[in-house]
Amino acid sequence: MADLINVGKSDVSSIKLGLGTNKVGGHNLFKDLNDEDGYAVVKEAIDSGITTLDTAYMYGLGRSEEIIGDVIQNYDRSKLVIATKGAQNPDKDNAPDNSPEFLKATVEASLKRLKTDYIDIFYIHFPDENTPKDEAVAALNELKKEGKIKAIGVSNFSLDQVKEANKDGLVDIVEDNYSLVHRDAEKSLFPYLRANKISFVPYFPLASGLLTGKYNLGDANKFKQFSKEQFSDIMDALGVVHKVANKTNSTVGEVILAWYMKNPDISIVIPGARKPEQVDQNVKALDIDLRNSDYHAIDEAFAEFV
Repeated sequence: MADLINVGKSDVSSIKLGLGTNKVGGHNLFKDLNDEDGYAVVKEAIDSGITTLDTAYMYGLGRSEEIIGDVIQNYDRSKLVIATKGAQNPDKDNAPDNSPEFLKATVEASLKRLKTDYIDIFYIHFPDENTPKDEAVAALNELKKEGKIKAIGVSNFSLDQVKEANKDGLVDIVEDNYSLVHRDAEKSLFPYLRANKISFVPYFPLASGLLTGKYNLGDANKFKQFSKEQFSDIMDALGVVHKVANKTNSTVGEVILAWYMKNPDISIVIPGARKPEQVDQNVKALDIDLRNSDYHAIDEAFAEFV
């Protein structure tokens, strides 16, 4: 059995590998998705021992939640960690709305779509411009006291917004963009989270496929957010990961996921999957016992992205 981590100061616990479900029902985000695959992905994840399913209203405007809600009816709900996110107000062209009234209504709507009477982790998906963040979190804390949510999270918040949200010490978990090629959080966010016992979940952990090892120098134009020099450096760094993958009879992507799971600043890593076979591959990362020397070698190889 994989080691369990606690989510912030809550009583929610999970293994360190979860499933990101933006490709489950996320028809507004990805082309050529079909719900049959989405159902199969969620079922395969749970059958493989994954306990945390990370979804959001914006993944198919509720469709991802509906699919997960259908699947979990056939499982022991108490053994699952359902995380969802909301803030987009359909009456305002899905602009972020952190008002207490809207957040409470959002949680109620998610509960119905998920066909459950509680949500393990609820994140404010994006900050709005006007709502004091501690007031938004206080509204969620009321729902926590009612047993409708178990842990309070924020996503895509700046460090100052996280601090404002956590003014009363009520934030349990933060989700944000982080990977070995996007490590800004290590300098600013992580020290604050450590000091305040707040968990962290990275999204885009495989950097939209860049860190799976399937690209080479000729693919630089597919990742224009990096200069050609940076892309070359990433390919060199992935060469270090290749060596570890060869030693452990693993893929590059599996080793990268194992690196995140060994990282003490990361609570749960949530790679996505379009097909159940991708879930199977991600789960193999749980079996990699990454040596300290390999962990530090990979860390050093990607040091320029801190």
